[in-house]
Amino acid sequence: MPIPSLQVSNLAVARGDRNVVEALGFAVAAGEILHIRGRNGAGKTSLLEVLCGLRLPAAGRIEGQPDAEQRHWLGHKNALNPALSPDENLRFWCALSGHAEADVGDALQRVGLKAQRHRPCGNLSTGQRRRAALARLLALPRPWWFLDEPLAGLDHAGIDLLAALLETHARNGGAALVTSHQPLPQGLAGVRTLELRP
Repeated sequence: MPIPSLQVSNLAVARGDRNVVEALGFAVAAGEILHIRGRNGAGKTSLLEVLCGLRLPAAGRIEGQPDAEQRHWLGHKNALNPALSPDENLRFWCALSGHAEADVGDALQRVGLKAQRHRPCGNLSTGQRRRAALARLLALPRPWWFLDEPLAGLDHAGIDLLAALLETHARNGGAALVTSHQPLPQGLAGVRTLELRP
């Protein structure tokens, strides 16, 4: 059964004492990837936080907003304990989410961290730490992905990996909202762009 679409109408998003986004309307349906673009200060992260339910809008309506069990939030910070390995970080996160039985080994292998899964994250490269964070998307499959600057720190192979993850997710009926300063990989199906202008 397809997931309900996310419907946004006349949305305003505030940061501090001013609105950074006003009168915004759009929809995102199953199988779609919405690329949210804009300069620094345009409100990309703030908008994504509102859409994900991490903060309240200043005005407007959001219908079909997924609940916590239906969504993944991946911020621009990886939220990894540097003293723990990717395996330990992922197991802790899954247990915190109520899924201690999740197969973290398969998720880490799919993001290319099989050889590094037991090394402390503090000893990994920037790209490897980003891959460890991306493994959450695979360890606990959820239909809605909210990804804030997921390309940050990734090399060409990492960007290709993310593109493959997004493409598979959309093909399987999921939806993703992605902020990024840089273009998403060419040829990625189902991508629409929302340009924010300060």
